[in-house]
Amino acid sequence: MSGLLVVGALHWDVVVDAPRLPRVDETLRGAGVRYRLGGKGGNQAIAAAAAGARVAFAGRIGADDPGQRMRADLAAAGIDVSGLSAGPGASGMSVAITQGDGSYGAVIVSGENRAVDPGALRVPPGCHIVLTQNELAPEVLAALPRLAHAARARFWLNAAPADGIPRALLREVDGLIVNRLEAGDLLGTEALSPSEMVEALSDLAPRATVVVTLGGEGVAWAEPGAEVRRVPARKVDVRSTHGAGDMFAGSLAAALLRGDTVAEAVDFAQARAAELIASDR
Repeated sequence: MSGLLVVGALHWDVVVDAPRLPRVDETLRGAGVRYRLGGKGGNQAIAAAAAGARVAFAGRIGADDPGQRMRADLAAAGIDVSGLSAGPGASGMSVAITQGDGSYGAVIVSGENRAVDPGALRVPPGCHIVLTQNELAPEVLAALPRLAHAARARFWLNAAPADGIPRALLREVDGLIVNRLEAGDLLGTEALSPSEMVEALSDLAPRATVVVTLGGEGVAWAEPGAEVRRVPARKVDVRSTHGAGDMFAGSLAAALLRGDTVAEAVDFAQARAAELIASDR
């Protein structure tokens, strides 16, 4: 199978179960806590490796125990961590609150993630897709299209979060994955139907396959120059939506690398995200 390079952030996640988000100045009693590797980059790399992809990861950890645990978790998943550098500060971390209805809110602290050196990034031999998000410094994101294309790899962007992404960069993207909120942020409006969102994003990213995830309404997508297609969501009992978008993105990349069509890859990614949403983690 062709290879995948994920360039992204690592966060040591503290995930707390609570009936709702606390109000300002309120201390709320929770029901449970879990600690695990996170960050969109880390999550997507793990998802792709679990789906059978050959994955390398490029990012940065700190000089602390969470950093070493995250490096070990990536390696244990079969991911090449030779592109993972370390710095003297704290590793990235996040605190997520999962509510009773399965929704969540989170706060991230970037730490050493912001010190990734774009000049030190390398695309491994045999890599056909470079996948990134928007949790690293702007200069890292700006360097990746040229780096990927020089290695004859496709550049896929999960524009999450969507703020601060230059319009010029979108014209260099081969694949764009966003949820409905992120699509609205990129377009400056949420007053569009899913099909209109995909069409408008395709105008901004004319060489890209555009994929918009819609939560309970499914997925809308289009390849360059083609009509928008929509598929419904899988029906599952929602335990938590935390990490579902990353599972979708990593699984989609893995499916494309094994030769699936975009339609087949979307179906596979939906199925794996639905399993995560309904799981006990």
